[in-house]
Amino acid sequence: MAVVTDKLKKQVISFIQNDFDSDANYYIGIGRSEDWNDSDIAPTTLRSKREERNFRNGLQSVKKVIDTSFVVPRFNWSSGAIYSPYDDAQVGYPSQSYYVLNDNNQVYMVIEQAKNTDGTAKVSTVQPSGNTSGTAFQTADGYIWKFLYSISALDANKFVAANFMPVKLATAADSDAAGVEQLAVQNAAVVGQIIGVAVDSGGTGYTGTPSVTITGDGTDAKFSATIDGGVVTKCEVIDSSGTLAFGSGYTNAVATLSTSGSTIPAKVRPIFATPSGLGGDARDDLKSTSFMFHVKPDGTENDDFIVGNDFRQVGLIKGIKDSAGVNDFSGSTGIALKKLTFASQTSNFTVDKTIQGATSGAKALIDRVDSANALFFHQTEVTGFVGFDSGENITEVDGTGAGTLTTPSAGQLPFTTPEVLVNTGDVLYIDNRASVSRATDQTEDIKVVIQI
Repeated sequence: MAVVTDKLKKQVISFIQNDFDSDANYYIGIGRSEDWNDSDIAPTTLRSKREERNFRNGLQSVKKVIDTSFVVPRFNWSSGAIYSPYDDAQVGYPSQSYYVLNDNNQVYMVIEQAKNTDGTAKVSTVQPSGNTSGTAFQTADGYIWKFLYSISALDANKFVAANFMPVKLATAADSDAAGVEQLAVQNAAVVGQIIGVAVDSGGTGYTGTPSVTITGDGTDAKFSATIDGGVVTKCEVIDSSGTLAFGSGYTNAVATLSTSGSTIPAKVRPIFATPSGLGGDARDDLKSTSFMFHVKPDGTENDDFIVGNDFRQVGLIKGIKDSAGVNDFSGSTGIALKKLTFASQTSNFTVDKTIQGATSGAKALIDRVDSANALFFHQTEVTGFVGFDSGENITEVDGTGAGTLTTPSAGQLPFTTPEVLVNTGDVLYIDNRASVSRATDQTEDIKVVIQI
């Protein structure tokens, strides 16, 4: 069975990042004001053209994305938890995370798990902190950690979510304290370290403590073994005069143990750091294969976002066109709903009601009612897509609202074309969710995560 490597996944995400950075217009849109069903329970989002079409038809508003980041699963450090050491043989993430986010928004990686003499894991009781130079250090509970980076307050506000947190490769352009700190860790990363020796089987019959030998094309990696009841239970890095002996320059290596009277030799293997060295690229250290787009619609957003109604879908769209349908829309926000203007109203209209034209028979759902004799609407498979006639009478099918449309100039439509055309652009992501009501003093924090 074939696999797609993390390297390829990273390349795909990097392509998205590069496309975004090249001024491609990405927008997060919200929509669907009508209930999902009688109980208004969101259905599973389907990967189908019909689902995409229905999302477009219900689209209310869009906001341009200006904030993006690589992200990884978030694991907060917790006292009493057991954490796994980093292991280059691990597929994905272990059930016991090998990295943590501490209370100060600092990210640390487990180099060596604390173990009892019999090889059972100890719980972590000392939160890793400080030691931001990136040099591996041991806490009083026996765990060995390495600092990778801090999440700045700005990035935390944008990209830290319940289940995700940001990760990046720092550059010289990152002039804030967190960026300068991380760049120093990257520059200090040591290539070709052996950061652990895994005991895959402990063997039997050891009468003395075996020595551990690392044989390869690097130098100076040193580990010691522990036996319990004649079985090798763990291998630990040796501290040589305050320096943990992970060595350097290894691209290939094997770990072996002296026999020490064993009847069945133990099987051990070296654990290699990531190719650029731990801390050299935190995206590799933490296996980032996800990318986050972030926006914060605030109130009405210059009258482009509806208040007093709700939405049930969030989507990511690239390259949506403006009202003329020729150029990419480039505004910071845009409304996607059509607008009907009334010459007169005999009774007020209400959001979420269905309206119908007396002569055209056209039906639509009301998304917003303006005080200036106007309303915004959308049409669906349920209402159909028949157009309204100029000057016709409009009534609510399920309410009391009524009025007469204006008669526009010759050649003009009886409705105002929206700022963005919903049938344009590429829909890249759709999320069906429970209804979210919007108010003037409300800000939504919308984070769209693409997982490769």
